[in-house]
Amino acid sequence: MKKILFGLTLLLSAQAVNAQSGKLQIKGEMKGMGDTIIILNNQNKPIDTVLVKNNKFAFTLNLQKPTDIMFANSGALRGENRNAFTMIAVPNEKMELKGDIASRFDVNGSKFYNQYHEADLMMEEAMKTEDNQKYSDAIKNFIKLHPDYEASAAIIPNLLTPEEMDNAVTMLSDRVKNGRMKEYYTALIAQNKMRIKAQQEAEAAAAKAQAAGVIAPDFTLNDINGKPLSLSNLRGKYVLLDFWGSWCIWCIKGMPKMKEYYEKYKGKFEILGIDCNDKEDKWKAAVEKYNLNWLHVYNPRSSDNKVLRDYAIQGFPTKILVGPDGKIVKTIVGEDPAFYTFMDETFGK
Repeated sequence: MKKILFGLTLLLSAQAVNAQSGKLQIKGEMKGMGDTIIILNNQNKPIDTVLVKNNKFAFTLNLQKPTDIMFANSGALRGENRNAFTMIAVPNEKMELKGDIASRFDVNGSKFYNQYHEADLMMEEAMKTEDNQKYSDAIKNFIKLHPDYEASAAIIPNLLTPEEMDNAVTMLSDRVKNGRMKEYYTALIAQNKMRIKAQQEAEAAAAKAQAAGVIAPDFTLNDINGKPLSLSNLRGKYVLLDFWGSWCIWCIKGMPKMKEYYEKYKGKFEILGIDCNDKEDKWKAAVEKYNLNWLHVYNPRSSDNKVLRDYAIQGFPTKILVGPDGKIVKTIVGEDPAFYTFMDETFGK
């Protein structure tokens, strides 16, 4: 009897593995992907190359379990564009993609991907509120209404906090909670918990490094003409350090207002634009294109970027006003109207 049971256990285990592994059939009609799509695994390693003809493609992936994969064209891998996106890949399913990589696209197909399409439309609509908590609440409500959707398990890692993620798991039906999606969502939840903790630690370090009254760390970088420029050379003036990049949408959107205030309080403060995570030619082209007629320096990419580390930069744009005494007066992250209110309060006296 024990041998029979043991053999049955092995058989059931094998059947469980076979139920996980299988083929995912993928086809699509996507504008903007070029003539080739590179498929990368969740370690960002290429696993397949797919030819595209008239925006259409079709291929099959062998999978052991649900996992994330990335679709990218060669330009995205070279940093020339952003034509890339990540999708969950589930064995024994069919994925159908249709749309435009530059604007929006839809995912449909077999049962799982039809469910995921519902969830995706919900998240797309919730994002329009531009409110992180409302977005998170919408995800929780979807899971509550669809506890038996495997797609509900797949979207749990999009929630804001570890507590919300753990609570969402309890909303799932037992079939989904303990089914083929379990390893997928538990791994991502664990990763997100670690990421949130690291982010909180980084934000605490940034608050300390960027606090009012702290001496702004000195640095020397090459200006637009290739000549070294040090922050200490500007001591005795108010200097606005603008950490930006030509690739940063919000940085570019904020430039007209920056130019307006530079003219409004001309002579009362200087701007030192610090270009980050950019190619030198793209930086120079952006300065010329948007007619940014203040001081600029180029901060090249490196494995240990001392300037960004010293200032604990967490996002772009970051604006740091340094006083004539070399001490930080104010730090504002993002393109925030509060920055211009502060400038009026400081220089409009």
